[in-house]
Amino acid sequence: MQKNNQFALLAQRRFAPFFWTQFLGALNDNVFKTALLTILTYDALSWTGMDTGLLNNLIPGLFILPFFLFSATAGQLADKLEKGRVARFVKLLEIAIMAVAAYGWMTHHLWLLVAAVVGMGIHSTIFGPVKYAYLPQQLKREELIGGNGVIEMGTFVGILLGEILGAVLVVHKPWGLQLVAGVTLGIAVLGWLASLGIPHSPAPAPELKVNWNPFTETVRNLGFSRRNRPVFLSLLGNSWFWFYGAIVLAQFPLYAKNYLHGDHSVFVLLLAVFSVGIGAGSLLCERLSGHKVEIGLVPFGSIGLSVFGVELYLASRGYAAPGAAVDVAGFLAQGGSWRILADCLGIGVFGGLYIVPLFALIQTRCDPAHVSRTIAGMNIMNALFMVVAALVAMVLLKAGLTIPEIFLATAILNALVAIYIFSLVPEFLMRFLAWLLIHTFYRVRIANGHAITEQGAGVIVCNHVSYVDAIVIMAASPRPIRFVMDHRIFKIPVLSWVFRTARAIPIAPVKEDPWLTEKAFVDIAQALHEGELVCIFPEGKLTRDGEINPFRGGVQKILARTPVPVLPMALRGLWGSLLSRDTSNPFARSFKRGLFSRLELVVGEAVPAEQATPELLQEKVQQLRGEWK
Repeated sequence: MQKNNQFALLAQRRFAPFFWTQFLGALNDNVFKTALLTILTYDALSWTGMDTGLLNNLIPGLFILPFFLFSATAGQLADKLEKGRVARFVKLLEIAIMAVAAYGWMTHHLWLLVAAVVGMGIHSTIFGPVKYAYLPQQLKREELIGGNGVIEMGTFVGILLGEILGAVLVVHKPWGLQLVAGVTLGIAVLGWLASLGIPHSPAPAPELKVNWNPFTETVRNLGFSRRNRPVFLSLLGNSWFWFYGAIVLAQFPLYAKNYLHGDHSVFVLLLAVFSVGIGAGSLLCERLSGHKVEIGLVPFGSIGLSVFGVELYLASRGYAAPGAAVDVAGFLAQGGSWRILADCLGIGVFGGLYIVPLFALIQTRCDPAHVSRTIAGMNIMNALFMVVAALVAMVLLKAGLTIPEIFLATAILNALVAIYIFSLVPEFLMRFLAWLLIHTFYRVRIANGHAITEQGAGVIVCNHVSYVDAIVIMAASPRPIRFVMDHRIFKIPVLSWVFRTARAIPIAPVKEDPWLTEKAFVDIAQALHEGELVCIFPEGKLTRDGEINPFRGGVQKILARTPVPVLPMALRGLWGSLLSRDTSNPFARSFKRGLFSRLELVVGEAVPAEQATPELLQEKVQQLRGEWK
């Protein structure tokens, strides 16, 4: 099936107006905040007698404060109300806030501008739950990774452009303040115009009674999320990314000044490279995931965050610092500068690979009527982690660590946190190993993959060609599958861990272990009762000649207990691989097949339980496989 490029969504009404609404919001947030911080840094005396350092730390804190106070309420409103309506309200609120800010710019009224900072924090707090709950309503499951990738790319590009535009406009003489006031108000109006095109998105819980107490609602939301272990740990993983990013990005200004001996433009360059990396990594997710929610990319992203964090520390030690402050051109002329930029880019790319699948997993595995409230709880956690990150960075600096050493400590801490999270939910690591297999040794094409339903119980039947059949099917499926495996496989190192992690169901022949046989059928019935997919290989053994062996009657026994649809699949191209039972010379056939073996997984249409005889299912699988073994 031909897949559309993720950028095709930008031409569609169900996505484009929403994308531009959120992009312009992120842009405006950062134009305004950066302009205010810049003017307080370079022209503080004409605005206030307060300590500039205090204000530079107070203003970002005031922006984050509404996330603590109002996220729980915002999440309830996003679940209770139609999302297009909420988005338009937020954009009208933004226009009002920017009008107040414009008056503050014109009259040099600092506290009006500070109030506008809090207002924009409220604006972002209300829009946040809508932002990620809207996508699963309007996009197909196979579009979620691409859609989230484009949204994340747009967000970070908006942040980057906003910071550059705010810093440039406000120092423009003599019309800097007027330019900032006019541009921010204009961007707010454009955001409202874009929101008018957002299509109707029904409220998932219109009967919801809003709890206006943010504290009790926050506790209730997080308690609800904890019941779904993968979702809750994905929330923690998401918040950890913001902890990591907050520590690293907070060091960039002093890192650029004191260690790279660069001026403000060098800091902007580091930020730009990091933002481009985030955008590129976010967009890469769709290609690397095969248009499905691939949580195997999360460990890949986490590994990259640690590797490039350590490498940034090493690159900093090898940097040939100039004797005086330099601009971008001077910095690039220094030995080791390109290595540092490559590390910043790498952190951004792997950050994108890490964060996008987590958002998609939360969206697809969370209760549809509770998505906005779950996202709101995540926003509170994100804000908390960012505050903790600032405190940790202060402690590390007080302890005498240099900024490069903080990069190193953060990278090591990231590795420890990743090991902890993946040990709690080994599905992440197991999916990573499966993803790695089909992107190194094999090039897998999935035909008719949309036939694998997003929800509901079903039995998958497939031909059995090699020792990695289950891993290939697992990696190709958009949802978890329970495999029924020969109990002897559970005695093989590595494979045992993989299949136990995947909650595979061991089975033995009746003559060998009747108790285990009966237990397997009980476990299968329980899995189907809970709405899961169960995969069996009805041949009962690997093929020795590449042909399909007769299907046994286990399928009928399963369906007699739990009548569910049966989905036939066929693997094509695995026969002759090193892990099949082909008796020809393994080295000769491997050389002939090449390093990246091409294979296909062909998915058929579901067969009703009452029609699913072994003979019919074997015929279906044979037709799907064709002549290509």
